[in-house]
Amino acid sequence: MQRLLEWFHGITPREQRLVLIGTAVAAGLLLLGILLPFDRHVARLEQRVQTRQADLAWLQSVAPQLGALRTTAPAASRASLVVLVDRVARETGIARALTSQSNGDGALSVRVEQISFDALLNWAGVLVQRHGVRVISASIEAGNNPGLVSASFLLALP
Repeated sequence: MQRLLEWFHGITPREQRLVLIGTAVAAGLLLLGILLPFDRHVARLEQRVQTRQADLAWLQSVAPQLGALRTTAPAASRASLVVLVDRVARETGIARALTSQSNGDGALSVRVEQISFDALLNWAGVLVQRHGVRVISASIEAGNNPGLVSASFLLALP
């Protein structure tokens, strides 16, 4: 440090001012180079916090509705899946077109032939919404006549 001071005192006053101004500018640029990215990062983090707070406020506002939906969710039926599918098919009027085969893993393969698309959706909707049946897979093909379809389902209890 002593050598640096000796060097500084050994140069002309004009050069001393130039060195001081250059040092101040370099220090300022160094600070800006560090502070600007840091400030931008802090601003992004503050924006994320505001977004998360808005999300939290929205979730808290809809929490009562979600709780109400949870209490009205369909309860698992105590009947076997085969009996349940057959009963709903009779209730919705598609029993004549339905065939089913039980898989060993608790799932049920169901095939319906040449029924109205609306009747098919009604049957599937009742199974899912009222009885909590899960549709693992579904395949629907257009039938020979307009509005009629054939479909295959793989169903399981929740």
